[in-house]
Amino acid sequence: MPIQRMPAAEVPVSVELVRRLLDEQHPDLADLPVEVLANGWDNLVCRLGAEFLVRLPRRAMAAELVAHEQRWLSELADRLPLPVPAPVRVGRPTAQYPWSWSVVPFLPGQIAARSAPDDLWSAAAALGGFLAALHAPAPAGAPVNRFRGIPLAGRAEGVLTGLTHVDPADRDAALRIWEAARAAPAWDGPPLWLHGDLHPANILVDRGKISAVIDFGDITCGDPATDLSVAWMLFTAEQRAVLQQAYGRADDATWERSRGWALVLSLVFLTHSADNPLMRDIGERTLRTVLE
Repeated sequence: MPIQRMPAAEVPVSVELVRRLLDEQHPDLADLPVEVLANGWDNLVCRLGAEFLVRLPRRAMAAELVAHEQRWLSELADRLPLPVPAPVRVGRPTAQYPWSWSVVPFLPGQIAARSAPDDLWSAAAALGGFLAALHAPAPAGAPVNRFRGIPLAGRAEGVLTGLTHVDPADRDAALRIWEAARAAPAWDGPPLWLHGDLHPANILVDRGKISAVIDFGDITCGDPATDLSVAWMLFTAEQRAVLQQAYGRADDATWERSRGWALVLSLVFLTHSADNPLMRDIGERTLRTVLE
């Protein structure tokens, strides 16, 4: 399967830049130690002392996502049953850096992709409850994402291209699953708030339990099946039933679409992982689960 590398940063980002921005805009934080935690597709993420992280967009597309977090996440945080990294400080563009940036709380734990919960049944219930709380009707001004929360038909071209690179022994089964998901009745309710990028690298586990949900840069609204696809990324069939019960309102059509979304995202992860073995592992595991 052809795979792509992480996009290059469109502006130079570094610990030194973080220190300069803090000194100019949040001088009360400027003396805290700064160290790189992750340099990902969208953001440079730095640990700032013991309590904070700095999220600095590394490309224009990511800057728009940070703005969505800054606008909406604080409003959602209070009604969610798990912690989320709502910004505690906002940084503004300067002559040396063109975009807004954020200081967010440091949330302890390891990502579920590296440290699975001790009790996956309890984790499924916790995640189902979180999504039930998050998936409320979104206001008219909520972000719209042309790739997530949309009808599955909008992802058909990418799926069919991706399937040409799947092992031929699995291709027919995957195509049948895709066609069944596309044939399921479309979401006909109001657009609901969505995380938009919910997978095991955006879920934290601390002391064996799901402790937080992070990285809301793709926050959007639409079909809840997009987020419910996480059930196929972490859990067995029996555990998925626990998540579905805790969620409480996923009918058969929504559940069928969620399987389709899991196939969509598994192919995305697999084709964008040349320098990201963590996401490739998530893609491989998800594809295997979808095909079971």
